[in-house]
Amino acid sequence: MTRVLLAGESWIVHETHHKGFDHFNSTTFDTGADAFIAAAGEQGIEIEQMYGHDIPAHFPRTAQALSAYDVVIISDIGYNSFVLTPETWKRGERSDNSMVALREWTRGGGGLMMAGGYLSFQGIQGIANFSRSPIADTLPVTMIAGDDRVEAPQGARVNVLQPDHPLGQACLGAPELLGYNEVHATPDASVIATVGEDVLLATREVGAGRSLVWTSDIGPHWCPQEFLDWDGFAPLVGSMLRWLAGEEK
Repeated sequence: MTRVLLAGESWIVHETHHKGFDHFNSTTFDTGADAFIAAAGEQGIEIEQMYGHDIPAHFPRTAQALSAYDVVIISDIGYNSFVLTPETWKRGERSDNSMVALREWTRGGGGLMMAGGYLSFQGIQGIANFSRSPIADTLPVTMIAGDDRVEAPQGARVNVLQPDHPLGQACLGAPELLGYNEVHATPDASVIATVGEDVLLATREVGAGRSLVWTSDIGPHWCPQEFLDWDGFAPLVGSMLRWLAGEEK
């Protein structure tokens, strides 16, 4: 069975409620990958999710540790969370660099996916900062400087460039999306689909491994409920994960 690790897609919201002279605080924990994980399950693929607050301490830091997985997905969690480990951040000690390990693992045969979001690629205000990370040269795209979000509240059409490719077939009939990260395909990338005029789904062979980007969300808000309810969503998720694992049908 394909072994998949999803890193990210969680957040903590701390709010202050003001009511006249009085105020109080509330804190909630939310996740954005539930529909994606359920869709993979429909395709017979189980996903282990590592929440954002666990990544600095627990994301695998060596290629050997990453070998427990066939596919690793990074979604809506910035570069800092992978390199500011508790040892280094709190105690000023050396620690293994998980981004270096992820690059080595991918080139050695792993399947690396980055999905879009406010803390993917460069992200909001450029703070995701993956263009300066060791995995930047393993992805099928290059990143722009600064904030790379493209907001499309009016809807942005999905255009399939390779309808005969298994991943292209899986995108046919996809509903519109509400935003994405702007990136540019590398010369050796295969662009399967675009959103508006920009890359949506692209792949690349990297050494013995593979990489794939999906530049919109894998859940709300850029990926609207209409997209998640689309009967092609689960087959699309399954196709991406099987391709990354080298098990495409």
